[in-house]
Amino acid sequence: MWPRHPSVDPMFTSIAITSVHVLDQNEALDFYVGKLGFEVQDDVDMGFMRWLTIALPSEPDRQLLLEVPGPPSLSEESAAAVRDLVTKGALGVAAILNTDDCRATFAELSGKGVEFTEEPTEQPYGVDCALRDPFGNHIRITAPKKGPVEITDDDVARWSGAGSE
Repeated sequence: MWPRHPSVDPMFTSIAITSVHVLDQNEALDFYVGKLGFEVQDDVDMGFMRWLTIALPSEPDRQLLLEVPGPPSLSEESAAAVRDLVTKGALGVAAILNTDDCRATFAELSGKGVEFTEEPTEQPYGVDCALRDPFGNHIRITAPKKGPVEITDDDVARWSGAGSE
């Protein structure tokens, strides 16, 4: 872990908003609010864009901005490239959501029609599973393990795909 330099005062107090690219904000609301249980924080028509933020009820100050790729932050050409990457699931993990019971959360969300890409699996850091939102964004759900995490050579081999022939 990188130590904080003693002559640098902390400038920031929290992470407030993280952007998640979506292709349709109403469909995003159906998924994130209707199925995953987020709550709308802000829904503002700014004329040139819709500012739409959501948060977990337990963390209202840490929000996701459900952002449609496009102007003013991206040119039309860049927005088209981002939309293509989103649908391919190529933008990496959009969010990792913690839960107390990954298997129960998996069962509840499966019952709501959420399609998973990975079922709950024991990992050195806890139990987790994976899904994609309706647009292709990768989301993980984790019930973190209490205590230190120990990674074995078998874990590394499994994660790297070694031996899965």
